[in-house]
Amino acid sequence: MADDNLKGQRVLLCVGGGIAAYKALELVRRLREAGAQVQVAMTAGAQHFVTPLSFQALSGSPTRTTLWDSAAEASMGHIELARWADRILIAPATADLLAKLAHGFADDLVTTLCLATTAPITVAPAMNHRMWGHPATQANIATLRARGVQVIGPEDGPLAEGESGPGRLSEPGAIVAALSPQAESAVAIDQALKGLKVVVSAGPTYEDLDPVRYLGNRSSGKMGFAVADSARRRGAEVVLIAGPVHLATPAGVKRVDVRSAAQMREAVFAAFPADIYIGAAAVADYTPRAPAANKIKKSNESLALDLVRTPDILSEVAAQTQGLKLVVGFAAETENVAGYARGKLVAKHLDLIVANRVGVADGGFESDQNAMTAYWQDGERVFNPGAKTRLADDLIELIVERLNA
Repeated sequence: MADDNLKGQRVLLCVGGGIAAYKALELVRRLREAGAQVQVAMTAGAQHFVTPLSFQALSGSPTRTTLWDSAAEASMGHIELARWADRILIAPATADLLAKLAHGFADDLVTTLCLATTAPITVAPAMNHRMWGHPATQANIATLRARGVQVIGPEDGPLAEGESGPGRLSEPGAIVAALSPQAESAVAIDQALKGLKVVVSAGPTYEDLDPVRYLGNRSSGKMGFAVADSARRRGAEVVLIAGPVHLATPAGVKRVDVRSAAQMREAVFAAFPADIYIGAAAVADYTPRAPAANKIKKSNESLALDLVRTPDILSEVAAQTQGLKLVVGFAAETENVAGYARGKLVAKHLDLIVANRVGVADGGFESDQNAMTAYWQDGERVFNPGAKTRLADDLIELIVERLNA
């Protein structure tokens, strides 16, 4: 049984015209399990992917599809529906819908409802990764965020057209979790980092063996990107040092792309001075002593690699004296999570370390979900498992607390 963290809330789900519209059916079920009352409105495009009757069967209420319904509009039904909603959720939010919302269009039922409501609006974007990354879409997202619209996702992964990248609709469970009052309470500290500069490192590093192969790891960068976005929404100036990942840059964040551990170190120190450093990247511990100039041929039954240690960026950052107020590290472990994390906290002279177990289902690398615990010298905090976007907000809230401790 799902937690009823949306109990009594009246949620108007607006479904946009994208292939991800089929996931909105599961979203209705998840919302009702969380205790919400749900009504559904659909764009004309959405009706090409899912029938209104399907949503009616799951929501228990008639599905609204047009402004030109004479029966519903006899009493200005769209205004009544806009007033009824405690919150509006648009999922999937297509690039077209985001553009219309950003520019105040009201040319169909969904856009009119959004313009007529005083309820908070949440959008869950879904589209081709090139459309998501286009400057026009990113400008529209920035405009909506500036107006207080909550943005959930999109996620990185396989897309309907056979490509892969950021543009995948967040999973229904993650969307519902991000709507919870607990998630909103973290967002309420919006300007808590105003005037501060935050440097975040995220993703893996790739250490080249030859022009074809490299040593890498499974870090997707999702947690680090979510942390950068959360810090920016709380008023910070954010520089994001990103390893090789396929994620869209959070609005308002300055991004620097790197490949190797050495390049990441150079970019991190180039971003200083700063007030806070959050080392969420999974930096390689070893790199080839001398990468081969040409492709290594398969000639023997075994191959020995000569590897040397990479710079310990986190330790170097903690040791430098450029006015940092807080240094936060991450520890991804497969066993003895607390022991290894506390050992790293002490050995690297960190202010805070965030630890999670990897190699498990529904968490760690590549997943949109996670579970984690933060440790500091005389305390710890266990975060409730959930979407990485929510956990990022929880972590930034803790960072604000530790700054003021």
